[in-house]
Amino acid sequence: MTLARLLGIGRAVPTNIMPQDQALQWARSHFSERYPAFERMAPVFANSGIRERQLAMPMDWYFQPQDWVTRTIAYRKVAGALFIDAARDAIANSGLVAGDIDMVVTVSSTGVATPSIEALVHDELGLRPDVARVPVFGLGCAGGVSGLALAARLAASKPGARVLFVAVELCTLSFRDDLANKANIVATALFGDGAAAAVLCTEGPAQVAIRSASEHLWPGTLDVMGWDVAPQGLGVIFAQSIPSLVTRQLRPALELLLERLDTTMDQVGRYVCHPGGTKVISALEDSLELETGTLDFERAVLADHGNMSAPTVMFVLQRVLADAALPKRDMLMLALGPGFTLSGALLEPTD
Repeated sequence: MTLARLLGIGRAVPTNIMPQDQALQWARSHFSERYPAFERMAPVFANSGIRERQLAMPMDWYFQPQDWVTRTIAYRKVAGALFIDAARDAIANSGLVAGDIDMVVTVSSTGVATPSIEALVHDELGLRPDVARVPVFGLGCAGGVSGLALAARLAASKPGARVLFVAVELCTLSFRDDLANKANIVATALFGDGAAAAVLCTEGPAQVAIRSASEHLWPGTLDVMGWDVAPQGLGVIFAQSIPSLVTRQLRPALELLLERLDTTMDQVGRYVCHPGGTKVISALEDSLELETGTLDFERAVLADHGNMSAPTVMFVLQRVLADAALPKRDMLMLALGPGFTLSGALLEPTD
């Protein structure tokens, strides 16, 4: 079977930087009077493993009342700009130009735009009029792996076609100052904004190819993670502790996923995981039987950018592929997202 090869990766982040200590100060002034248990939750900011994050909008924007209209205006503008920057980066790193792209897969769950983002930026990016478009909504944090896998399947189904995959998420635009609850405070401590892109094709120089992909959705877990839709905008849902769920249930699901991918843990030379938070990273290391600290690039990306949802795992993959000490062995990308779903993609060296 002809495999899709990863020709290049790109990334982009907004210019508005928020240090984590500033985020804590702001959250304390904003929530403590309305949420009596705030000080018991405050350590989540310091223990998150995050040094700073990038925000879609300037800080004063978040102090103003927002609704669907203002959030959507911001989403279309900032998501479009980040899409272009990440796509141009990936295309250039692949040795191509925008006119070479035959198909675009766009993953985003933090805003709504019709026409979709890749159509809004079509002319400015320089895509051809006949480019095929595949916008995908609702994958959440799993979108980096599931979206890359979808783009790889489409590239493999049409040998020679160049498929651009872009994941862009503006998590902070969904901040709800009217919600003084645990889930909203955790989200305020964790999430940032960014975009990542990749070009895939069955032909061309590449370090890795996407060999196979699979997903596992746990029954009865639809309320674990997702969006609550309200007149003011989207509100984050964390119905259960994700780290404890990973500790309890990841390993048996992973074994089933590995079987479908026709591989074993012994054959995986490197895991590339979505760093949902420092506790999630530790739970992943325990479940994967890795020494503490093994997922070093995951921790580094989390520290520099926070949890950007779907693009985050692509930031990790870019750092892994740039590592001169990378072993010439299979890599397994993993991400958890709404559903509650484990998404996996197996990457193999091309030489």
